[in-house]
Amino acid sequence: MTDTSKEQPAEWHGAKMDFKEAMSYGDYLGLDQILNAQHPRSPNHNELLFIVQHQTSELWIKLMLHELQAVRRHIREGNLPPAFKMLARVARIMDQLVHAWDVLATMTPPEYTAIRPYLGASSGFQSFQYRELEFILGNKNSALLAVHEKSPDAHALLERELALPSIYDEAVMLLARSGLHIDPARLDADWTGPTRADDSVKAAWLQVYGDTERHWALYELAEKLVDLETAFRFWRFRHVSTVERIIGFKTGTGGTAGVSYLRKMLDVVLFPELFALRTEL
Repeated sequence: MTDTSKEQPAEWHGAKMDFKEAMSYGDYLGLDQILNAQHPRSPNHNELLFIVQHQTSELWIKLMLHELQAVRRHIREGNLPPAFKMLARVARIMDQLVHAWDVLATMTPPEYTAIRPYLGASSGFQSFQYRELEFILGNKNSALLAVHEKSPDAHALLERELALPSIYDEAVMLLARSGLHIDPARLDADWTGPTRADDSVKAAWLQVYGDTERHWALYELAEKLVDLETAFRFWRFRHVSTVERIIGFKTGTGGTAGVSYLRKMLDVVLFPELFALRTEL
């Protein structure tokens, strides 16, 4: 029997081969820019892992911000079904980021020590996208804007985000628009400050959970927010665990107390009433 496979042109398999005049996969994704954006400063083999870990995290954060900005808009408009889908997606992205720490955790203390002098004062603490993520979720601190003064565009973006209602603020305002009592002072809150627990908000959510059939959309929104914060907590915990595994209790490159600082961040609650009410259900 004659083997004719070598006689068949590649097009026989349906694949386009000539991209002289057409957009290719690499063109669409900008792979030339992405794959040439890694510039190790040390001679150590392991630095590429460190760079790729943080670059891919920034890409995932970019997608989360894209989704969360749309979530905020949909909640403001009372259009909840698309917001549910997007919140679920963000929680899954955070799951992806949790598992990404498994890869970085393959870096041992001596391997990190070999590249640390080349990092200077650079640190994930300076990520403007992560700061924007915390702001849109309600963990706001205007003092942290100073970290971003080097980049006027990033600083201006964060100033705008600081002044906007967070996703949770929009959810609270939706409770009020749905006929549930919210203290006017909470509705007129200073959006530039962190989310603070409010008894009227807790009472409103308790009404939602007490009559889920009547308030099903709000109930589903609440549970999607709980899913989101739970995923965020796992991400933070995996972060601190990985840092402790690699550098112990050394000071961070950005000047923070390292693990001690990250552990304090584990105590931050983004949507306080949604967790506090569980004791009373």
